[in-house]
Amino acid sequence: MINTILLLVVVGLAAGIFGAIFGIGGGMIVTPILTLLMGLDIKYAIGASIISVIATSSGATVAYLKDDMLNLRVAMFLEIATTVGAIVGAILTGVLPSMVLYMLFGLLLLFSAWNMFRKMRAGKETSEAIQADSLSTKLKLNGSYYDNAVDKQIDYQVSNVPGGFAMMLGAGLASGLLGIGSGAFKVIAMDTIMKMPLKPSSATSNLMMGVTAAASATVYFFNGSIRPEIASPLAIGILVGATLGSKIMKHLRARVLRMIFIPILFYIGLQMFLKGFGVTI
Repeated sequence: MINTILLLVVVGLAAGIFGAIFGIGGGMIVTPILTLLMGLDIKYAIGASIISVIATSSGATVAYLKDDMLNLRVAMFLEIATTVGAIVGAILTGVLPSMVLYMLFGLLLLFSAWNMFRKMRAGKETSEAIQADSLSTKLKLNGSYYDNAVDKQIDYQVSNVPGGFAMMLGAGLASGLLGIGSGAFKVIAMDTIMKMPLKPSSATSNLMMGVTAAASATVYFFNGSIRPEIASPLAIGILVGATLGSKIMKHLRARVLRMIFIPILFYIGLQMFLKGFGVTI
């Protein structure tokens, strides 16, 4: 029993570090380990994964708010789209063929991974001149943060707000229809479409994931999917890991973050695309 608790804490620690750095939650670490390694029923693994997302968000958001890394206005604005999309997705469950949706969203992630790779090769990061659109100026979405890796204050403009909003509607739709996390979509919406730097994109995604997960956690709690003996050790490890991850991320260069994030994005996209054909990897 003690060994199991320690293992869950260690898994939570890894998931917290990973989730805080990349803004995609720790579900892709927690769920496979709980199901494949520990033989836990997928229902309880998903319940624990929801708790892990909330814990990652809580631990990382406090640190990122303190460091002024996340963009609170962008988070709240895009969360409207995610919430509406999730509600519509939940209503349409069973109406639209899930296999086709898996393939479409998988292709979108694969394209985004390729687009990020091109951006990285071109060396376009925070130095890229971005023109803010009128909507981002009106809503005061533009921001700034201090980048420890390059030791300077970076001001950035937010572009293509309608495109990012539409992407988040799609992300919410995917969450509601397919029951998947949408952390990768959130980062893509901000980094690739709205042209925000990767660091504030990841930090802002952490806050948004927690808001989204908190809404669905109530459902999982009342249907018995969340088991305290599993979720509690995980949450402890994740809170510590998320705090560490937020500190590590500040000192990583954006190029290094992309080098690690692109293969992750490619894997998630490939996994979703193949799932559309009934193949699980």
